[in-house]
Amino acid sequence: MWILLYMLDANQANVFVDFVHGVADWLAGWSQDIFTMDTESVRVFLNYALPAVIYLAIGHGAAAWIRRL
Repeated sequence: MWILLYMLDANQANVFVDFVHGVADWLAGWSQDIFTMDTESVRVFLNYALPAVIYLAIGHGAAAWIRRL
């Protein structure tokens, strides 16, 4: 959600946007600055999309494992 808010140039002084950014930073903290691009929007997309895809894969695997029980 943070990627979408960033790309749409949401007001970062807004409480909701600040909350989403804080949660995204916490979830993607381990992967910050893996990609260092000159373009800020590409850097934000790659640094937050990578953990999102990894968490999606882990969640999908956990759901499949639980379904087999």
